[in-house]
Amino acid sequence: MSEHIKTLALDTAERAPVSWRDFLELTKPKVVALMMLTAVIGMLLARPGVPSWTVLVFGNIGIALLAGAAAVINHVVDQKIDTVMARTRKRPVATGKISPFDALMFAAGLALAGMLVLVWQVNALTAWLTLASLVGYAGVYTLFLKRATPQNIVIGGLAGAMPPLLGWTAVTGQVEGHALLLVLIIFAWTPPHFWALAIHRKEEYAQAGIPMLPVTHGNRYTELHILLYTLMLLAVSFLPFVTGMSGPVYLVGALLLGLRFLQYAVRLLRGDDRRVALATFKYSITYLMALFVVLLVDHFLFF
Repeated sequence: MSEHIKTLALDTAERAPVSWRDFLELTKPKVVALMMLTAVIGMLLARPGVPSWTVLVFGNIGIALLAGAAAVINHVVDQKIDTVMARTRKRPVATGKISPFDALMFAAGLALAGMLVLVWQVNALTAWLTLASLVGYAGVYTLFLKRATPQNIVIGGLAGAMPPLLGWTAVTGQVEGHALLLVLIIFAWTPPHFWALAIHRKEEYAQAGIPMLPVTHGNRYTELHILLYTLMLLAVSFLPFVTGMSGPVYLVGALLLGLRFLQYAVRLLRGDDRRVALATFKYSITYLMALFVVLLVDHFLFF
């Protein structure tokens, strides 16, 4: 009976008219918005003053289009997994409302448009680095790492850490050390951010057969590593000040935000509470946004 109901639901989804909102959902707009925030800040930090409007506008459009393409491919590759997990089972490809073929054609169009915008209006380095991050996320991480190892998010996190570097190269046309520090911050942030969610959704990942760290090694082991990575993140977050990239406003902000993150990590290790895990995940998003905003404020105050 349950299979019959599921089939009817899928048939209904397939018959339902497809709207632009369904295609927008495929691009994971909230995730892309966070990526664009870090890309914009990378642009604004790259040089004193404000970059030209062409770089700000076309750079962000191109990066956003390619990031959206990667998200669409993720929907297609994870179609079967998404039907199992509660938070993803209503996605357009998972329900059958949008076919995998149509989704892939949409992704191809976004990627092509993004590459054209970046090559013609920004620079080739940014275009190819952005394409590489798409391949890293949609190909290496989603197709292989996600299903192959519990360290998937650690290894694959580099692709998601690229936006500030992309924003930086859009302005300068070069890969520079301070830009790589921004990448390092997001790279260190990704494991505690995602593992907190994985603890909260542990049963769903297990049911879907995804070897996330809480599934393969248990909550306690994962919570310990969340704490260790949070400590590493705290140390890494001081590097912009240590290298002279930022001033005292950023140092104070990084310290306060990092200590709050550390408090969540300690609470999680002590209590092993799924509600604390979800709260840690939510705070991690606030942390990253606030850290980069403070870095930007500091930049315009002292440089």
